[in-house]
Amino acid sequence: MRLLRSTLALLLVFYATCAYSASKTVLVLGDSLSAEYGIARGTGWVALLGKRLQVDKIDANIINASISGETTSGGRARLPALLEQHHPDVLVLELGGNDGLRGLPLASTEANLRTMIKDAQKAKARVLLVGMQIPPNYGRDYAEKFFGLYAKLSKEMKVSLAPFLLEGVADSPQLLQPDRIHPLAEAEPIMLDNIWPHLKPLLISK
Repeated sequence: MRLLRSTLALLLVFYATCAYSASKTVLVLGDSLSAEYGIARGTGWVALLGKRLQVDKIDANIINASISGETTSGGRARLPALLEQHHPDVLVLELGGNDGLRGLPLASTEANLRTMIKDAQKAKARVLLVGMQIPPNYGRDYAEKFFGLYAKLSKEMKVSLAPFLLEGVADSPQLLQPDRIHPLAEAEPIMLDNIWPHLKPLLISK
């Protein structure tokens, strides 16, 4: 009887360990900030994330479905097929910046982000929402409400939030390309550091 109990205990530990260490799939749905716009392939924060996972010995497969110029409307249209194809455990949702730069209605951006979060949750994927800010020359009221959308959705829909992808980058001209919008390769590790503390818990929890 003691041997049987010991064997059962060992099996429980084994299966628990397997569940913890099972490979995860991470789907990144973003715009040019995640699509390595203007920099060499393999130097963007998503590529660097793969290396960080190896260092931390976290078994995860990364699918980068980001497209330069993508809006929340485009992401909303593409996401259902991506969820069906890849069955991600985690969705990193980095969209909205192009909506803001185009001055699109905030209600539309919010509705699109909300729908994408709901779609991911229905597909049993955990969501990391990545916040964005736009320059104040678009109007202080619009800019503040735009930035506030992300915290609002994070709270209401109970999803994790990386407050601002370009923290420490947007206000450093030496880290930006000549367009003063897109980061240089030197900025990408900073962007990953802005993401990682919020993403890692989603990858290591059961």
